Amino acid sequence: MTGPDTPKVVPLRVDYRQQTAELKERLLHQLPAVLKHLLPHGVIRHGKFYIGDIQGSRGESMVLELNGSKAGLWHDFATGEGGDILALWALVRGIDAKAGFPELMKDVRQWLGVPRQPDANTQPRPQQRVRKDLGPVTGRWDYLSAEGELLCTVYRFDPPGQRKVFQPWDVVRGKMAWPEAPRPLFNLPGLREATEVVLAEGEKTAFALMGMGVCATTAMNGAGGIIDKTDWTPLAGKHVLIWPDNDADGEDYAKRVASVIAKAGARKVEILKPPAGRPEKWDGADAVAEGFDVRHYLATAERVVIREEPKILPSFSFGDLLDDTSPMPADIIAPRLLTPGGLLVFGGAPKVGKSDFLMAMLAHMAAGQSFLGLSPPAPLRVFYLQAEVQYDYLRERVHGLGLPREAQVMLRENFFITPQVHLMLDEHGVRRVAEAIRQRFTTHPPDIIAIDPIRNVFDGGPDGGGENDNNAMMFFLQERVEVLRRMVNPVAGIILTHHIRKAGKRQIEEDPFQFFSGAGSLRSFYTSGMLLLRPDESASERRVMFELRNGPELPDKAVSKQEGRWQELPVAPTRLVMKEYGSRLDAERSRRKDAIVQLIADEAAKGRVYNTRQFAEAFENKFGLGGEKTIRNRLEVLATQGQVKFFKSAEAYGIGSPGRTRFGHLCVEGMFFRTPEQPLLPTHQKDAASGEVLPVENPYLWHASEEGA
Repeated sequence: MTGPDTPKVVPLRVDYRQQTAELKERLLHQLPAVLKHLLPHGVIRHGKFYIGDIQGSRGESMVLELNGSKAGLWHDFATGEGGDILALWALVRGIDAKAGFPELMKDVRQWLGVPRQPDANTQPRPQQRVRKDLGPVTGRWDYLSAEGELLCTVYRFDPPGQRKVFQPWDVVRGKMAWPEAPRPLFNLPGLREATEVVLAEGEKTAFALMGMGVCATTAMNGAGGIIDKTDWTPLAGKHVLIWPDNDADGEDYAKRVASVIAKAGARKVEILKPPAGRPEKWDGADAVAEGFDVRHYLATAERVVIREEPKILPSFSFGDLLDDTSPMPADIIAPRLLTPGGLLVFGGAPKVGKSDFLMAMLAHMAAGQSFLGLSPPAPLRVFYLQAEVQYDYLRERVHGLGLPREAQVMLRENFFITPQVHLMLDEHGVRRVAEAIRQRFTTHPPDIIAIDPIRNVFDGGPDGGGENDNNAMMFFLQERVEVLRRMVNPVAGIILTHHIRKAGKRQIEEDPFQFFSGAGSLRSFYTSGMLLLRPDESASERRVMFELRNGPELPDKAVSKQEGRWQELPVAPTRLVMKEYGSRLDAERSRRKDAIVQLIADEAAKGRVYNTRQFAEAFENKFGLGGEKTIRNRLEVLATQGQVKFFKSAEAYGIGSPGRTRFGHLCVEGMFFRTPEQPLLPTHQKDAASGEVLPVENPYLWHASEEGA
């Protein structure tokens, strides 16, 4: 059906000589980019391009002119060959320039993003003057499929005294209209192989940038288009730089389209900020017309990052590790207590002297001196964020350290301490602390950042969990502590001071590091733990215990503060003083372990099995096992040691469900249900490092650790 407003359609007559000249002109317009694509090992010097040969070897035997009337002409002095840029393209790409001329043109068009030209009289286009009142066509851009098939042509008109007008010709439907959604992006053939793409506002700008060798695209109708009607999926996996026009509409469009591109799967999305001093509506086309350094701008312009590029997960082959014989990095605090990029959690009960001990240790490290057998490789730079001791009492402690004068000289420059601060280490707090550190360490970043205690600055995230919550603790460690480290010094060592939960002496002896608040997250995250304990409240001696991830086990230390200084005591006399108590504790621990393991087996033989809660409730204050909490703690230790495992296959034995438990029924070695012919085998066990319940690989193999038993 036609009418007076229907554009007249005329056949398109093809001039192949003109097509070839146009393609050659486009190649010459972006000659450096063409040569980098064809011969990436070449070099440019003094207006000429040098390469070894047509195969792309390094060297200077072959020379190509970049400027003037001879631009694109090349000569190989080794072979005597030469020609223009199209001949070079054909030789490099392995195409016969005469017999395969259509293939050569197609290859060049695809790289340039120019549409495949149709045969004469087969592809209708609207007449150049579509509407008399709009005047002549002032611009024409073809939208292609990724394979180079013509999908749509957009015409631009600039009628005198009026705003510019765009009219699209939908090739698929054969009428003057915008294509049906989802609409294609501009330059799809170019996008197919690109890793970095510039999104511009409009075809004119995108085409101008393409002429500079930049892979650019735009959506139909630019900032005036409907974002949801565009197919953004071709940008998936790519780094997208959005170059908005220099006006409020451009800024608003950039923000709206950026989130859509990110959702479409772009690897990285950034909005470029226009350079200062540019006029309103200045864009990429203006930049090209001015001779502006477009590539420098794309690389260095101020920008807003909408989506960060995901970091590649590193992995190494066994051979890589075996062949790497380079020296190990020096410990920050040796031996292996604090390593580069490591995290040391230092804990103890209230009033045991943690802060005093920590300050003395940090002061020695900053002075480059050994402390109780722990030593730095050199004087260390230390920032101590402490949130408990006020200024006057802080300086009193400093005076009481009793360090020699030469050490004090180093400490004046290396050791910075905050007085009591009332600060939450949330996003704002992290920035405040980082800025305070930068102000103190202006030339070199600190080697150690100490935070004392966690509780006073803890931020558990949007859910507001406390330090006893494993999820909240993991948020604090990953989103606060690690962010602070990255902002200041990625290889700095972090020391966190933390309280331990109340527990009996016997429980502490069995597995002391489980009593950190949020212990599950902490123990899976830290590289080392250190505890300061007082075994006997009536004595001044303290016991220092260590747990290392990156080194061999360190023996416990017996220490005491004498005449204002922490000193190490011989271990043997301390053990003799505690011998009677220790012997009783060892015997009681062994008796309870044997009693619990035997009781679990005996009950199963009678047809009774239990989960942890059920067992603790059933045998509370029986057989000398203590209260329910004591039994549950003991079962947890036995599970960590591998002497108690679990089975979740109750239905196979005709046993009822274990109830609400993530572990299952308790299981010990040699256990059977009612008769020896029906052995009960474990299906799951507790992982000692993470505390997670993992499947058992071999239910017949029992390797029970006696550590802490």
